[in-house]
Amino acid sequence: MEGVKLTRLLVQRNIARATAWYRDVPGTEIARESGGSSVVFHFLGSWLLLTDGEFTADKPDVECVLPPDPLRASAERSVRVPDCQVPDETLSKRGAEFLMLVHRDHGETRTFFRDHDGHLFEIVEV
Repeated sequence: MEGVKLTRLLVQRNIARATAWYRDVPGTEIARESGGSSVVFHFLGSWLLLTDGEFTADKPDVECVLPPDPLRASAERSVRVPDCQVPDETLSKRGAEFLMLVHRDHGETRTFFRDHDGHLFEIVEV
């Protein structure tokens, strides 16, 4: 559908710190900022909205929260690549901390890392 973009919202403890991390580690580009409480990045053809999770008038009964336990995930961002080793090496040099070395299983090669607030990312080569 022309003109439609998916936006993924991630709650962050510190928007300035998160902005620096998402700019410098995965190398995303800022699309727009909103008064220090949120920032939107262009991320692989979609948008990634980082927010402090404060209540807003349009959803007064909803509280957006950080992942409660980084060892338990209810969601992840998965990025498919032609060669898993290249982003693994690049992101490691930029400060990403991977959960383990590249893992091969069931015809896939993959690796995982988290941002500083516990949001899980997967890089997978098929």
